[in-house]
Amino acid sequence: MRIGIDVGGTNTDAVLMDGLKVVASYKTPTTPDVSSGILSALQQVLAQSGVQPGNIDAVMLGTTHFTNAIVEGKRLSPTAIIRLGAPAAVALPPMVDWPSRLAETLGRNTFVAKGGYEFDGRQISPLDEEEIRGMARLIAGKGIKAVAISCVFSPVNVEMEDRAAAIVREEISDARLTLSHNIGRISLLERENAAILNACLSDLAQHTVGSFERALKESGIQAPLFLSQNDGTLMNTEFAATHPVLTVSSGPTNSMRGAAFLSGAKDAMVVDIGGTTTDVGMLVKGFPREASMAVRIGGVRTNFRMPDVYSFGLGGGSLVRKGDSRLEIGPQSVGYELTTRGLAFGGDTLTTTDIAIAAGMADIGDRRRVASLDQSLVENAKARIKEMVEEAIDRMKTGPDPVPVIMVGGGSILVGDALEGASEVIRPPHFAAANAIGAAIAQVGGEVDVTFKLEKMTRDEALEQAKATAQQKTVEAGAQADTVEVVEVDEIPLTYLPGNALRVRVKAVGDLRPA
Repeated sequence: MRIGIDVGGTNTDAVLMDGLKVVASYKTPTTPDVSSGILSALQQVLAQSGVQPGNIDAVMLGTTHFTNAIVEGKRLSPTAIIRLGAPAAVALPPMVDWPSRLAETLGRNTFVAKGGYEFDGRQISPLDEEEIRGMARLIAGKGIKAVAISCVFSPVNVEMEDRAAAIVREEISDARLTLSHNIGRISLLERENAAILNACLSDLAQHTVGSFERALKESGIQAPLFLSQNDGTLMNTEFAATHPVLTVSSGPTNSMRGAAFLSGAKDAMVVDIGGTTTDVGMLVKGFPREASMAVRIGGVRTNFRMPDVYSFGLGGGSLVRKGDSRLEIGPQSVGYELTTRGLAFGGDTLTTTDIAIAAGMADIGDRRRVASLDQSLVENAKARIKEMVEEAIDRMKTGPDPVPVIMVGGGSILVGDALEGASEVIRPPHFAAANAIGAAIAQVGGEVDVTFKLEKMTRDEALEQAKATAQQKTVEAGAQADTVEVVEVDEIPLTYLPGNALRVRVKAVGDLRPA
């Protein structure tokens, strides 16, 4: 038995699943301290199901906690970055394209040292250990504990990053280190940015994961806790505490994986309408289509694995207002205050949920409180909501043909069953809890992104080596070995490099190994 939890900006959803069967589900407003909302959700699904805490085998949790911290620029640790790449990689300093507000919050403590590799593993220059030691002492003198280390082409050879980390650890014994090869892919600036973001979240991650574990303990559940990653796979709490940035898009990913599970569809568009935002993404073989370009988080370019998702300000709590030329819906939202501020709940704010209730599309709240709404206003708002969703679907399609559309999330009551660009609209059972279900069914994953020089091996040998490494990483992450399978292989000939180079990315997944 598993419990899946998804902590959103508006609601916290929880489901209890027995194998592939949903036994109980519960939705509660997300609390400011997060953990009390999680505790409430845990207690409610246990009470509904009658299942004893000792019978739970695992708890899977997805959270927007770290995403919000980056976007808001709050609760982030002062961070130093050491780049290994001089004299080649000095033209653009670390954090060169960061939003100034976020960069100043972290302190712009940037250093560039000798080191780095060419794409085929040859050194740009040897690592100068005394130079690294001097930089570490300067960082220690500023009282900084969070340190990111990046190296040119470190995914090809991790040795310099590992050695630099050891030196920094000797000088700052309690340093919280992030090595870029553990976070991002090939492409120095984006990988470096991802490492810096991870490092600045390190202190918050320790406290947040600790609060999750305390909520679990208070509920009486002794089962292991896992956090879901951006690609729909799991990581344990120890890994999550040191790699928090890998969770930043876990919410939309959980919803998409839950949609695939509930509907049985493997290739379809998913529209997840929550309380504040709508996320739209494409399923490919049951997993979210990955973004092929750099993804910005809080205005910072990164390149680690992220789903290709389009998000916009439409949700069940979105404000409905008359604009200059047409009706305005969102992006402002009453969020978790919907049940106190919405008209149908006795409040004084017109929301999209009030529109849905007045139109007879939802049977919640008190319909009498919205019965006096002007009918033309209701129809115009319905049309505008439908138009917003259709525009998002069209934006995420890769061809002109209609595609199946799976509607999930509590806010999907805002949209009818006929959408332009949809071959069919699917509303699976338990659609409102798809995010928590996606967390509960998540598998363990492993990925490699490496460049081979085909002068020394054949293409087939390179692919097999990359696949074997990805499968081994998946087992090391906690997967049951006989369930591991390769789900994605990308090969990119790098014709602009000498030596017939080939870049290979492989992703493997497997079922969680029993405790």
